[in-house]
Amino acid sequence: MDRPRAELPRATRWIVRILRPFLMVVTRRDWRGAEKLPRDGGYVIAPNHISHLDPVLISHFMVDQGVAPRFLAKDTLFSVKGLGPLLAGAEQIPVHRSTEGAAESLRSAVAAVEEGKVISIYPEGTITRDPDLWPMSGRTGAVRVALATGRPLVPLAQWGAQRILWPYTKLPRFLPRKRIHVVVGDPVDLSDLVGLPITEDVLRTATDRLMDTLTAMVGEIRGELPSGPRIDVHTLAAPRTAYRAPTDATDGVAPPADPAPSGADDTPKEP
Repeated sequence: MDRPRAELPRATRWIVRILRPFLMVVTRRDWRGAEKLPRDGGYVIAPNHISHLDPVLISHFMVDQGVAPRFLAKDTLFSVKGLGPLLAGAEQIPVHRSTEGAAESLRSAVAAVEEGKVISIYPEGTITRDPDLWPMSGRTGAVRVALATGRPLVPLAQWGAQRILWPYTKLPRFLPRKRIHVVVGDPVDLSDLVGLPITEDVLRTATDRLMDTLTAMVGEIRGELPSGPRIDVHTLAAPRTAYRAPTDATDGVAPPADPAPSGADDTPKEP
């Protein structure tokens, strides 16, 4: 049975009409695990973060599955002329830097999930600083929303965006055509934590469980294991423009073999 298609906000529909045909031409898509997305009600999607293009490419996947993409986005983006109204019109949720503002952002995310919407929250909170682009440790926002609402926490592993736009660089390389891998995992099992007081220990346990799952999923896509210990997001310094000089052959890390796509092909289709 086909998944019910969510109604897209008007601004999102315009963005899809402009960007989706372009993305269909410049990417090859390996979409897997879409059947694991909950069929109804709101929930939290938790992706790993490897490029500034991640929201665009993950949104492409979500729209193809009939899911309206909504992300927690940095509040500074909402003040950019032309971009801010577009983000607001697409019902993205601003994340404020202050502690009070961050709490308000999570309250907005909780309310959206309780209204039946799907909210994507990057648990790392920023693009990974791992030299080989493995997931770092996580912040607790994604699990806070999932535990507060009792709705599923869905891990989403993605790989390939860095081949188009390397972390903290500004010049995308769309050609030659890159394959984008997006894999949905089973919802993270938090059943033993539901109903407990939401303490820091509970949040850390749930977040570690999520990041272990994402790391294993990314490793499966790449066909390899992490090359070192997980970086702690709480110890990060200012971002660097590159971790290792990308090459045409590797884009900075060894690329995985491109498996035959499952549930997706390279023929343009209407959303």
